[in-house]
Amino acid sequence: MKTIFIIGNIASGKSAAARHLEGRGARRIDLDELARSLYQPGTPLVQQIAEEFGWDVLDADGMVRRDLLARRAFASPADVERLNALVHPILIGRLADMLVPGVGCSASMPQAPCTVVEVSAPRGFEAAFGLADAVIAITAPLEVRRARAIERGMDGADFDRRAGVQPAEEDLAALADVVIDNTAAADSLFIELDRALAALGVELGAAVPGETRG
Repeated sequence: MKTIFIIGNIASGKSAAARHLEGRGARRIDLDELARSLYQPGTPLVQQIAEEFGWDVLDADGMVRRDLLARRAFASPADVERLNALVHPILIGRLADMLVPGVGCSASMPQAPCTVVEVSAPRGFEAAFGLADAVIAITAPLEVRRARAIERGMDGADFDRRAGVQPAEEDLAALADVVIDNTAAADSLFIELDRALAALGVELGAAVPGETRG
């Protein structure tokens, strides 16, 4: 079973791309969700996060207050790197276990034509790219992505803060084997995705109608 990483900056359409492939039968792993699952109260990781970003990022039950952590971790590229240095080693290990199970675990693996890993923060995660058979970047100009995000209800200042610590589109494209321009946010995104998967020898089922494209 092949593994495809889909990378993209905020409001690029990477989530729509990953959901499209999931709808055609791929196994989807949302790396953000996987990372959040690591934030268990009392674990060494959560303790280290509190020590690095302030103990008030934990609530009374020891749970990570994600909004507050996000504001501090996305304050600058250096702050992003501080959080990544704590989370990524554990996250990569967990992802590797899901993609390359140990001997005797293959019977419990989901049966799917491929696994799609949605990577919203590729900077600093390049060490995991060796787990992928191919990396696909979904790109769109900053002003297009900003308009999309605001249309969906995101505050413009919040978008600017998050986008400001993400790589430039050309740097993102340099990380990928395949680059798909999603400026139009139309069916062309899905057509190009399907072509890319077919070129990799992945056979998927029929597309699910009514998907979100942006």
